Amino acid sequence: MDRIPEPNEIYQHFKGNLYRIVTLATHSETGEAMVVYQALYGDFQVFVRPLSMFVSEVDHEKYPQVQAKYRFTLVPQIMGKPSGAPGGETGSPKACAEDSPEEAEEELNLDPMLVEFLDADTYEDKLNILVGLHSRITDDMLNTMAVSLDLELEDGELEERYMTLKNCIVTLEKYECNRLR
Repeated sequence: MDRIPEPNEIYQHFKGNLYRIVTLATHSETGEAMVVYQALYGDFQVFVRPLSMFVSEVDHEKYPQVQAKYRFTLVPQIMGKPSGAPGGETGSPKACAEDSPEEAEEELNLDPMLVEFLDADTYEDKLNILVGLHSRITDDMLNTMAVSLDLELEDGELEERYMTLKNCIVTLEKYECNRLR
């Protein structure tokens, strides 16, 4: 298993939700390696899954419409690993890229405006970028934006979720202190 997750890495489930690795653990009776991970949406529930199942491929017989190769895919753009962490940023992203170059290339192709949104310093800038993305926004983009703002978007229609996020940013912008005193 060369795709072993490390603490604080962010993974995307093939259904689209994001998860943060809390730690690796060992089952007390069987000795089986386990992954402890936390949802980055909803009530941030914590889950435990056998490592072999976590790194396994998607069952395409059960989910024929899914194009992803693996059940969980490393998202290197928003890794939560501190820069001084042991092992640095070597290892997992390279291992993931070695497993499937096409998949790694696809992950690196984030929309530049989404990256701008994540890097924006003010809510006003974030709102302007969100409005500019309106015509081509996706559920994944909305989820990423909401997580970056520590918000939770309810499941529903894309337009409804977009308006909810927009209204939240407008409210945050209203109370943003950007005046000089």
